[in-house]
Amino acid sequence: MNDLRGVPLGTTSTAASDLYERSLRHLVGFYGDPFATFDQMIAADPGWGLAHVVKANLILTMTEPALLPDARAALDAAATLMIRASTRERDHLAAARLALEGRWGDACAAWDAILQRHPRDMLALITAHLFDFYRGDARNLRARVARVLPEWDDGDPLYPYVLGMHAFGLEECNLYPQAEEAGRQALARDPLGPWAIHAVAHVMEMQGRYIEGADWLTERRQDWAENNGLAVHNWWHAALFDLESLETDAALAMYDANIGGSASVVNLQWLDCAALLWRIDLLGADVGDRWTSLAKDWIDPVGHAGYYAFNDAHAMLALLGSGDTARAQSLLTAARLQEAHEATSDNHAMAREVGLPLMNGLLAFERGDMAEVAKLLYPLRTVAHHFGGSHAQRDVIEQTLLAACAAPGGDRALGRLLLNERRLAKPSTPLTQHWVQRMSA
Repeated sequence: MNDLRGVPLGTTSTAASDLYERSLRHLVGFYGDPFATFDQMIAADPGWGLAHVVKANLILTMTEPALLPDARAALDAAATLMIRASTRERDHLAAARLALEGRWGDACAAWDAILQRHPRDMLALITAHLFDFYRGDARNLRARVARVLPEWDDGDPLYPYVLGMHAFGLEECNLYPQAEEAGRQALARDPLGPWAIHAVAHVMEMQGRYIEGADWLTERRQDWAENNGLAVHNWWHAALFDLESLETDAALAMYDANIGGSASVVNLQWLDCAALLWRIDLLGADVGDRWTSLAKDWIDPVGHAGYYAFNDAHAMLALLGSGDTARAQSLLTAARLQEAHEATSDNHAMAREVGLPLMNGLLAFERGDMAEVAKLLYPLRTVAHHFGGSHAQRDVIEQTLLAACAAPGGDRALGRLLLNERRLAKPSTPLTQHWVQRMSA
């Protein structure tokens, strides 16, 4: 059988094929309960190994160390069923195995090889796209989608999602007008595209269009806020627009209602919580006991240290914000030990180049050594993308550096130069003016 794009499937079950199509919608749209669909797909054809790989891929893209045994079990189950599988499906298993081992770059190369033969293979495209993001590979975040986009039929129901992915890649390559156009085109075809909504929100964030950005997310709230795995992150973007106008109370209210607490249950969500509270702290607003609650919610950051440096750095924010300096130091020690022992993992380079210096810089900020903060964080500005995340997410490094420069004993000369850069991008926002005033006080 083939899927709707003509990509061959190793099942003879129509029910399993239909559930595979629904699974792809889960993967690209983030709606509903994907694991229920995966389990139904596996039950519809118990002999189809790729069904288990689909489940493992979603688990792996969650960057959740506690769930790695589940991903391994799914791939082990797939391996026992792959004896007569097609080359494509065996290659999917091999790519997922590489991702499980932490060799994310090699996994992306393996998915790319699949796309060369099957450019409309959405399973390979969306999984590689997410790992391009986690690796900070902005070029492939754009180019990998661009290489296959003309091969897609614009009448395909998943075509708007490919456009949304392309929009995000364009934005991360600083091609803002093209990104906004692609995102709007995607939503004109299907308004239920949170990735496209997210891409346009990123454009407005980067251009300082905070009022327009807040309106953008508000007007489309029904298309992204309900029953969607990206909702917490899009609420985070909405809160960033509040912070750009210095509306810290509104951002905290949004945190309480839609971001923190029970709304966040995995690392990808907790890191948004930490990043938002840290920014609010830098502005001098009182976040109350939210830090303490977040640090309690975060499941074993020290025990899971060394899996993904981007997550580790944000866990450090949560521990420092809650006042648990001893545990923050333990997190750094654990991440350093893991970096020293796992040379084959992509995280080895991420931690060495960005994660560990950043965590040391955050500890220096906590103890008030602003000269050390500048020494550690300023060089990271040119390489920070190597540990993943977006421009908007990595701005927490920039704002911490600005706060260090503006603090007593800070390097005001460096701070003014950093602000010159920021003022060209976001000249008229209240947040930019806040930093101008802080630096000249």
